[in-house]
This record gives sequence, C-alpha cells and structure tokens, in this order.
Amino acid sequence: MSVQSVFRPDLFAGRVAVVTGGGSGIGKAIARELIALGAKVVIAARKQPRLEQAVEDLGGSPRVASITCNIRDEQQVRAMLQFAVERFGRLDFLVNNAGGQFPSPASLVRTKGWNAVIETNLTGTFLCCREAFSLWMEENGGAIVNIIADMFRGFPGMVHTGAARAGVDNITKTLAVEWAHRGIRINSVAPGTIRSSGIETYDPAFQEMFYSMADNIPAKRLGTEEEVAAAVMYLLSPAASFVTGETLRVDGGGSLWRLNWDVPQHERMPPWGGRHGPRGDET
Repeated sequence: MSVQSVFRPDLFAGRVAVVTGGGSGIGKAIARELIALGAKVVIAARKQPRLEQAVEDLGGSPRVASITCNIRDEQQVRAMLQFAVERFGRLDFLVNNAGGQFPSPASLVRTKGWNAVIETNLTGTFLCCREAFSLWMEENGGAIVNIIADMFRGFPGMVHTGAARAGVDNITKTLAVEWAHRGIRINSVAPGTIRSSGIETYDPAFQEMFYSMADNIPAKRLGTEEEVAAAVMYLLSPAASFVTGETLRVDGGGSLWRLNWDVPQHERMPPWGGRHGPRGDET
C-alpha cells in the first residue's frame, strides 16, 4: 500500500482563496504559499499600484487575480468576494489579513483614530466573514483564517488594535460554533513580533524599539512572514480538519515570557491598611 502525506505539492489544487491585505508583507507571503500549493488566489488591498506589484512579484500567474477593497465598506467587501467567485468559480478559503493600527499611549488615542482601527480590524474582518458565508460558504462549506495579534496580556501602546484583535478572537470562537453545521472551519493565527515589510511604515524610533524586542522572545529572534504563512496553510489544510475555533500563536514563545512594556517605579497604588511598603514589607 502506497503512503501519501496530507502535505503534498498539489494540496490546494482546484481550490480558490481570497487573501485580504495581500498586496504586501504577511498577506503576500500567504498568497505565495497558496499558489505554490496549487490554489487560485485573489489578493485584495486598498491601493492598486501595490496590488499590481504584488501580482508581478507572485509571477504574474493566471491563477492570481487582484481587486481593490476597503474592508470597512460592506459593498466593497461583497464585490471583492463576488469577483473571486465570478473569476474562479468558487470560494474555498478566506484569509482575513488586512488591518491597520498606529502606536500610541491610550491617553492620546482620539475617537477618530480609535474608530478607524476598530472598523478596520474588527468590523472589517466580521464583514468579510459574513459576506463569504452568505455568498458561498453557507451552502458549500470552507475554511477561514483570521490574522490577529499577540494581545493576550493586553496590548500596552496599542490599546485600539488590542481591543479589536481580541474581538476577532471571540468572533473566531463564536462563528466556529454557529457555522459548524455548514461545514465551515474558522481559526485564527496570532503572530508575535514578525520582521515584515509593514514595519517600514512606522517612524524610526518605533522601528528601533520593534527590532529590540528580540531580546524578550525565548527564540531570541524575530519571526518571518513565511512562518506565519506556513501556520495559515496548516489551518486551511485537511491536516486541521478537526481544528476549529482555535488561535495558533506564532511567536517564538514570546507570549509566555516578557511583556514589551516598562512600568516606572511608583508608589501610587498603596496597599489596604497602609502598613506595608512598596515591596510588601511591613513599615
């Protein structure tokens, strides 16, 4: 009897995937892996020049198509998914990778910035899931992977995206139950500190701080876009056919160790009774 692994070159042959935020960084790495495994892929992003460059970088294959989409706009989301079905005839996989945020202490986050991040990362992800369900997956099944973040101990310095990504984590668990009878699996991947092209959009001071985070990771290095993409492939594949509602951390153990946030020494939280000093010793 011949032995065949679930991990084979044509694993996703005949399958169709949509990858939001597929014009660069992690999204483009995910699209590259899908194509290498035989899938047809629609990449979506807000900026057409970035998509055109991504299609070229992905080899200009006829199995790749692109469409501009702002995932905060439900009509554009619907049009993106309809385009995929019309172009390639089906919709098997959805990878919700698109997102956006900016570093800021919580006290300086204004309502406009808060709403923009929540609408993109939380509402936009929900809209993509809902429209994929209504258009195709309700009747045909499928697999969804949401890209979130390491926000499990809070997200000091990015309260808005921490709240949004925690919401997506809950959406993942909720939809895994609600849509199980439709043959839909939905999981999340939580990247840790990943060396991605998106870091270049931040100011130099943030970039310097970002790269220093390797010291707080047990693996003692940053992750790669390809490592995140590989985790997505697993969750989309038959190897994960009994996995749904889960969040897979790709962080080199970072979420198990140090938090990248320093708390200054202070005595602003005195103990009840007032008999103890800042170290808990009696005074």
